[in-house]
Order: sequence, then structure tokens, then C-alpha cells
Amino acid sequence: MSVIVYSQEKLISGKVLNFENNEPLAYVNIGIKNKTVGTVSNDNGLFKLSLNDKVTSKDTIIFSYIGFKTEKYLVSELNKIKEPILLQPKNMELDEVVVSSKKIKLKSKKIGRTSKGLGLMHSNFYSYYEKDVDDRLSKERGMKFKMKRNCHIKDLNFNITSNDFKSLKFRVNFYKIQDGLPTDLIVQENIIFEIKDNFLGWFKVDLEPYKIYLKEETEEVAVTIQWLESVKENKKSKYFAISTASSPTHTAYFREKAMDSWNKGGQNLSFYLNAMCE
Repeated sequence: MSVIVYSQEKLISGKVLNFENNEPLAYVNIGIKNKTVGTVSNDNGLFKLSLNDKVTSKDTIIFSYIGFKTEKYLVSELNKIKEPILLQPKNMELDEVVVSSKKIKLKSKKIGRTSKGLGLMHSNFYSYYEKDVDDRLSKERGMKFKMKRNCHIKDLNFNITSNDFKSLKFRVNFYKIQDGLPTDLIVQENIIFEIKDNFLGWFKVDLEPYKIYLKEETEEVAVTIQWLESVKENKKSKYFAISTASSPTHTAYFREKAMDSWNKGGQNLSFYLNAMCE
């Protein structure tokens, strides 16, 4: 059921299901473009979308999920819908793989910043105006990487400098870059990982199962981690940060909510890919 409540805080709540089997869809991106309004569904497909003062009844709420057709509803429409939101699976087109008999020598390569630096700067997922931790649902942070070779991506690594959470779930996203900003997803996989027990230091996300192959023609790619779920250590828990450094030659990307506009800055997160490259 989708319910819209107009009060001092405007809230839309509901559930997202798979059209074919009525199973709940976890971590669906839900939001309004460029209005800093967004969230993700939880592992039972339930969601709560907080609306700010910029939103009108004519704005469009987008439901986007890898492997499924995107659905769009006007804010005013969701007021009338009493059933769950249903997303239909779509046929995924796989890239053609060219098999060559020629043996290609691959070299191990690290793409991105492998250093912690002096630990003086931190990129935090918390910002001062957030009222509670769930304001962070769907938030993203990441880096632009330049592809100079054809590379098979083995893992993603980043250095955690503060962590007030018993459990955190993120999704890894790979985006094309156009006019300097992330656009469409390159990797059509839900790459979800969990960080447990206030883990600090270098964290590795194994990407081998997803068989990610980035071609040099891609030239540039944005890789981000997106906040999906969290369990606080205590009521005051709010900090989760990655070490970073100011850099005029590197670009960090961030956005506050799903569907929001991207921001970029001259930072170099301790955030890198391990790859085997031609």
C-alpha cells in the first residue's frame, strides 16, 4: 500500500514488489530528480520518502532498479494508489564477448589512491543538517577513474577512518561520465556489501563474482558506494568517513539522494580498484 501523508512533515510510504512473483524488492532507488528527495526500499521492499518544500503535486517520483523497468508516478497519483508499487523485470542485453586465441599478458594494476595520507582530511557521509541516520539512505560518494587499458576489475578498496555502526550496507555503482558528471550505469549488477562491527582501516569489496571488464574506450568511469542500510552502535552514532586529500587533478563525486543532481570536488579519496589489465 502507498500512503501519502501531508502534515508538518510530508511523507510517502509504501512497498515495492516484483510484478512476476510478488516478492519484495530490496534497495530500490526511489526519488525525484534534482529536488534532494530520495531513498531506497528496505530488505522487505518497504520505503518512506520524505518530501521537502521544493516538491509539488506535479513532480514525478521515479522507481529505478537494476534488471527492472523504471516506473514513474506523479506525487498526486501516489495519493490515490492503495496497492504496492510493481516493477516488471526486463530482458537484459549482455555485451558481446570476443574470444581470442591470442594469449594476452595481463598486468596487475591499482587504479586510484592507495595511500591513507596523513589522515588530516575525511570525507564523511554525515552532514550537519541531517536529523537522523536514515536521512542518509541512498546517499553516494565516489571517484572518477581514468581507464588507460582494457581491465578486468578484481576488487574495490577504501580506507575507513571513523565508523559508529554495528552494520552498514552499501551498493557499488559504476557510471559512465558525460560532460564531467556520472550518467548511466555501466555495470548492470546489484553489488551489495556489508561492513560489520565498527570496522576501521582498509576494506575490500570482492568484485570477482561480477566479471566486470572495463574497456579503454570507456576512458573515464565513476565508481561510487551508495548507502542502503545501517544499524547504529548507540543513539549518538552518526559518523562514517573515508580518508581523503585535496587535489586539483582528481575528481570526487557525491550526491545526497537517489535521483539528485551530482556534485563534484577536487578531492582524492583513499579509494582504489585492483585490476588485471592488458
